[in-house]
Amino acid sequence: MEPFPQKVKKIVDLMGLRGVVTDVDEETKKVSITADEEDWFTKLVPDFVKDFKYIVNILARKENQGLYFVDVNNYRKERERLILELAKAAAQKAITIKGEVRLPAMNAYERRLVHMELSMRPDVKTESIGEGHDRGVVVKPL
Repeated sequence: MEPFPQKVKKIVDLMGLRGVVTDVDEETKKVSITADEEDWFTKLVPDFVKDFKYIVNILARKENQGLYFVDVNNYRKERERLILELAKAAAQKAITIKGEVRLPAMNAYERRLVHMELSMRPDVKTESIGEGHDRGVVVKPL
């Protein structure tokens, strides 16, 4: 039977992406894909990350591997950096205007990043509000 990392690499190879490098780290449960593609691919990366993560985690569950983190062309890493910057800016704005600042809708992981980033600040508090896909974070001054 083929090892899990080889199966993931085989799936990526079958996609026919150019200049692709696939790294599967079983210890940290991370799959990193770097592809040298044109602009059309860059526009599809957010959906591709979500869909490929779904496929990888179905395969991982089937083999009792646990859940994997998937990143393509550092999209997730860059997205996390932007979310953290947004959280800091929202906190500063909430303090400046002495009022609530509502951030755009985010998934649970991104909301958690905001809550964790601002949890150490004694001058603001955060709260998740909304339902489903409209759920976001509100930053409030204390």
